[in-house]
Amino acid sequence: MAAVIEEHPEVQVFDEISMIEHGVRVVIGDCLPVGLSYPQFEVLNLIARRGLDLTPAQIAVALQMTPGAITNTLQRLDAMRLIVVEPCERDRRKKRVRLTAEGREAYNRSMTALRPKMEKLREAFTQKEFREALPFLRALRAWMTEQG
Repeated sequence: MAAVIEEHPEVQVFDEISMIEHGVRVVIGDCLPVGLSYPQFEVLNLIARRGLDLTPAQIAVALQMTPGAITNTLQRLDAMRLIVVEPCERDRRKKRVRLTAEGREAYNRSMTALRPKMEKLREAFTQKEFREALPFLRALRAWMTEQG
C-alpha cells in the first residue's frame, strides 16, 4: 500500500484557489455571448464596474495582464466594436478605453445570463461566510503582489 502524503495547508489553499478560479472561468465562459472570451469579458467587466475611461496600462495592472496580452485583447474588443480606444484629451500620448453601446449591451447580456448562477451561489453561502473569507484572501493577494 502506497504511503499517503499529507500536503501542507498552504499547498491545499493554493490548490483550492486554482480549482475555484478554473470553475469561475468555466461558469462565466458558459454565460458569455458567442465570440466573447473570458479575458475580453474581464476587460468589459472592469470598465463597466469602474465606470470611467481607463488607460490600457491601468487595465493591464488591474487584471494582471502583460502589455502584449492587453493590447491584443483591446484590439479584438475594438474590432468587435465593444470598446473604443481614443487619445486622451489631456495627454495626447496616452490612450483611453471606454465601452461602446454595443459593449455595454454585451456586458449586460453576460450579467443577465450569470444572474441565476449568482443567485444559487448566494443560496449556498451566507454573506457572513463571504465577509469572513475576505480578510485572509486580501492579505494573501497583497502578500503575493509584494513577492512578484
